[in-house]
Amino acid sequence: MSHAANAPQRLTARRSGPLSGRIRAPGDKSISHRAFILGLLTIGETRIEGLLEGDDVLRTGAACRALGASIERLGPGSWRVRGAGLGSLPAPAETLDFGNAGTGSRLMMGVVGGHAVTARFDGDASLRKRPMRRILDPLELMGARVLEQGEGGRCPILLEGTPEPAPIEYRTPVASAQIKSAVLLAGLNSPGRTVVIEREASRDHTEKMLAHFGAQVRSETFGEDGRKITLEGRPKLAPRPVIVPADPSSAAFAIVAALVTPGSEIVVEGMMMNPLRTGLLTTLLEMGADIVELDRRVEGGEDVADLRVRASALKGVDAPAARAPSMIDEYPILAVAAAFAAGETRMRGLHELRVKESDRLAAVADGLKANGVDCAIEGDDLIVRGAGGQAEGGGLVATHLDHRIAMSFLVMGLASRREVAVDDETMIATSFPTFKPSMAALGAQFS
Repeated sequence: MSHAANAPQRLTARRSGPLSGRIRAPGDKSISHRAFILGLLTIGETRIEGLLEGDDVLRTGAACRALGASIERLGPGSWRVRGAGLGSLPAPAETLDFGNAGTGSRLMMGVVGGHAVTARFDGDASLRKRPMRRILDPLELMGARVLEQGEGGRCPILLEGTPEPAPIEYRTPVASAQIKSAVLLAGLNSPGRTVVIEREASRDHTEKMLAHFGAQVRSETFGEDGRKITLEGRPKLAPRPVIVPADPSSAAFAIVAALVTPGSEIVVEGMMMNPLRTGLLTTLLEMGADIVELDRRVEGGEDVADLRVRASALKGVDAPAARAPSMIDEYPILAVAAAFAAGETRMRGLHELRVKESDRLAAVADGLKANGVDCAIEGDDLIVRGAGGQAEGGGLVATHLDHRIAMSFLVMGLASRREVAVDDETMIATSFPTFKPSMAALGAQFS
């Protein structure tokens, strides 16, 4: 069932006392998607611990089942996948319904594009608005065919894959881990070498997980900020255990809530510290955030750390466009932090926010204005002029079926003068199904 079929449920956050305690965010969504997909493409048993059991990831799991994987839940966050194997996927009998899962749908298009199967991709009203040509264009260069598509190359899409994906060198038009990953996943079944070149490096979870499962993949610097990724086709993938670290994009809500709620002190456990995912942390520290690393370690091939976060007097900063790929999902919650900061915060180069679950750039600005925050959009920049210390609140925020918009403005309500409501909380389950009880355990007040 897609979210469009669910009745909207309004949720209100009101000014809370100091937040305290410990919280572990759900498993990282990006790695959870990829764990299911690599398990599908590997012959043998893949064990996954800490999987994010949100709707987005479970939709990817359902698609993997439709493409031949045997998937079993062993307990909370613990899953077993027995894959069909690279080059051996059966055609799915029904439409692959990804609900709200942009990452899952785009990565799976890469898988289907590189196999001799035909599959129909669809999702909810939000997913049907998201552009897919950026994924389909390189897949067509590799030999896949788009048999049907919605207006502007959007879902529903009927994609016919190829048993012999052509090895290509592809330069991504924007910094996007989804484009890169789709090309690499299609290239896995290519008889040659697939190369992806990025002008700006995007998150590298696909490359790391491919290597973890035994693929020959090499990543090297390209230009000033870019990467060149080279993949040798048709590797012998071997099943490997996957431990999923805590999602930085989800941990961001508790971190900002503690920073802006007076008197708060919390510990965020096991957050991934991959440098291609910590742009928000870098920006918050520049704003004067009191965040201290505790117990840095390696889990599942990724650096992680516990973070102690204390309420802080934040100041406005200039967040450069080059930092956008490392915090593209965190701009809504950064905008909330900026609303409580003293002075102007300028977030540069946010074009990609216009093609997320919603037009996030417009949705964030509208939500801020509804709550008395002075802000403006100039080109692809978002400018927030914080009054310092407290926001007014009192608004009802239109979420546009976007989970990150919903959670960001609920965080705003915890420290604003007046309560903040969001028009729908149902889609929060796509990435953070335990958001309400986890935050309530720290002292957050919702109704």
